[in-house]
Amino acid sequence: MAEGSYHHGNLRAALLERAEEVLAESGAVGLSLRGLARDLGVSHAAPTRHFRDRQAVLDALVTDGFTDLNRRMEAAAGVPGTVEGRLVALGRAYVGFATERPALLELMFTAKHEVEPDAEIRVLGHRSLEIAAEVIAEAQRTGAVRSGDAVRLAQVAFSTVHGLAVLAVGDLLDDTPVGEATDLALEILLTGLRGTS
Repeated sequence: MAEGSYHHGNLRAALLERAEEVLAESGAVGLSLRGLARDLGVSHAAPTRHFRDRQAVLDALVTDGFTDLNRRMEAAAGVPGTVEGRLVALGRAYVGFATERPALLELMFTAKHEVEPDAEIRVLGHRSLEIAAEVIAEAQRTGAVRSGDAVRLAQVAFSTVHGLAVLAVGDLLDDTPVGEATDLALEILLTGLRGTS
């Protein structure tokens, strides 16, 4: 972000935007309030009006990340059409987020598994799984998905799309386009979720 490229009164958003860029460039270790202030061309004290310290910036990034992911998942869960189509939309939404914001996703999962994560982060961190479980439960009621604990089935679904996203971000899909790999993974996943009945 160019110096002074934020609008007056929107320093918090500019700080978070630049912080995510730094996260992607050099990881959390490269993040500092002083560095953010320098990058944005503001006084060293200016960021402290919004964030008490570096950890507060990281927590805000995680909160914003889960909020964005959950918003995408809610939108996917509400797409018109079949419940299976909504499950596919959920998978695509997750892979899309993970491949667009990989450094943030890694930070989000690190924060979620801290010994005592922030209460808001804990709630936000579980919401995407709850959304997937709700759609799976609905699919079970229509007979599109096998019986069983919807949360556990959602966990399996998440492990599939998360694993695919990790491969994509690590450039380990070779020449397979991410969209193609995602569609194949979701087709196999849905076949398994239907079961043998």
